[in-house]
Amino acid sequence: MNKTWWKESVVYQIYPRSFNDANNDGIGDLRGIIQKIDYIKSLGVDVIWLCPIYQSPNDDNGYDISDYTAIMTEFGTMADFDELLDIVHRNGLKLILDLVLNHTSIEHPWFLQAKKSKDNPYRGYYHWRKGGNGHPPNNWPSFFKGSVWEFDESSNEYYLHLFSKKQPDLNWENPAVRQEIHDLMRFWLNKGIDGFRMDAIPLISKDTNFPDTRLQSFNQIIDQVYANGPRVHEFIREIHDEVLSDYDVFTVGEGPGISPEVARLYTGMHRKELNTVFHFGHLFLGQGKNGKYDVVPWTLPEFKNIFAIWDKACADEGWNSIFLGNHDFSRMVSRFGNDGQFREQSAKLLAMLLLSMRGTVFLYQGDEIGMTNVAFHSIDDYHDIETVNSFKEAAKAGADLDQFLKIVHDQSRDNARTPMQWDRTKHSGFSAVAPWINCNPNYMEVNVTQCEANPHSVLNFYRRMIKFRKEHKTLVYGQFNLLYKEDPDLFVYERFDENNKMLVVLNFSDKKRNLTLPHDGSTALKCLISNYNREIDHKADWLNLEPWEANIYKI
Repeated sequence: MNKTWWKESVVYQIYPRSFNDANNDGIGDLRGIIQKIDYIKSLGVDVIWLCPIYQSPNDDNGYDISDYTAIMTEFGTMADFDELLDIVHRNGLKLILDLVLNHTSIEHPWFLQAKKSKDNPYRGYYHWRKGGNGHPPNNWPSFFKGSVWEFDESSNEYYLHLFSKKQPDLNWENPAVRQEIHDLMRFWLNKGIDGFRMDAIPLISKDTNFPDTRLQSFNQIIDQVYANGPRVHEFIREIHDEVLSDYDVFTVGEGPGISPEVARLYTGMHRKELNTVFHFGHLFLGQGKNGKYDVVPWTLPEFKNIFAIWDKACADEGWNSIFLGNHDFSRMVSRFGNDGQFREQSAKLLAMLLLSMRGTVFLYQGDEIGMTNVAFHSIDDYHDIETVNSFKEAAKAGADLDQFLKIVHDQSRDNARTPMQWDRTKHSGFSAVAPWINCNPNYMEVNVTQCEANPHSVLNFYRRMIKFRKEHKTLVYGQFNLLYKEDPDLFVYERFDENNKMLVVLNFSDKKRNLTLPHDGSTALKCLISNYNREIDHKADWLNLEPWEANIYKI
């Protein structure tokens, strides 16, 4: 096992717009992050990941970039960024940036030039095609609904956008595009950042014949049409060879469409592409053929099996990322726990799951205090382009909009984008003025200040659990063995190496459960850490578990 700093790191993801507003304009900013460095450090994390901070018109909250080497005006200045990077490093932390390489904004100078004429040198920076009989070049659907093609009247051609029509896809077949990307990456690396999270990276290579698809399931279209294109590995290796190989940095690729079978092609140590990827096997659970707003049932055995499959896939070649939520998904305690009666217990259980798995761990802001989904009463309170477009499409199709709004409450990306809940003051201590998106009303009960005052809070359990992981490298590098695969309530697994063996027991249910242990009763189990604060030496052949109880035992 090749041991490195980034394998042992715990990463804390910040959505700057919603983290902390220092200048009281309702929008989080870089100086707001600077104000909270002591808090971030107190968690015990190693790396901060910032969602996009580049200049953007914010059609998709910064994932539509108009200038890769300028700071978004609402977030501050380059001097603010330089100060933040310096403070991060002086506190012994590292900083990685979110880099969007599949597409730009329509307001990027490259695209503004590309629209001027068909023979403009920048025309080839994007994908342009003629339609047929008033129809787009093919039948591909966008991630954000509608066609992936947008008509440009001035040239009588369509341009490709897998996401919003204001996010045209870059043409990676063009060497000039790739050189531009290499240059902008060096710009940030030469400032001293410690790596990149690369957005939608499996999508950068296209089948430029753009054939129609017969697939009906959108997730299948992602897997089989959009992701893992013919030159994707060539392009990523070129990034490594031309840029990344000159720096000691960490790279993680957002991996829609990356299966366990191809994960090692991206993350294998000898492949020289990426260090790890975010897969979405567990986060796509419960999605029907039409995507996240087509909800279907899922079971705990399915959930467990995904973790087992991915651990095996990257056990000998490659490396996993471990996460349960981010800016694109629901709050993890609402998605996988019980955000009502057992909010605190299940939030701690999920923390134990994250921090006892093999792989680099990623935490999302607010999860460390058990923040939950929000249920705004009106679609007008939602800002996410995916949510709004899905609601419009449902209305056009004649759906029951009251019922669809309930699905929005569970599925919207805005669940993860409500302001960080710092205290009980107005606007949750995030800002002195009304924020860009409403706070979750439960900030009066769920906030950092309240957690700090309670030694048994979710926040303090995260601190304990992060410290515990750092003290037990078996949890970072050790083998993984799933037990009781078909149990509908219990997620039980062993983590072991040549020096230690641990048993992790998680009760994913609202009821008490008994567990018959997988070894004879003469073997002593010592409880090392528990979300119910148990301190026991267990020598029987069974365990009694409370609802959402989570324990790690040394065998």
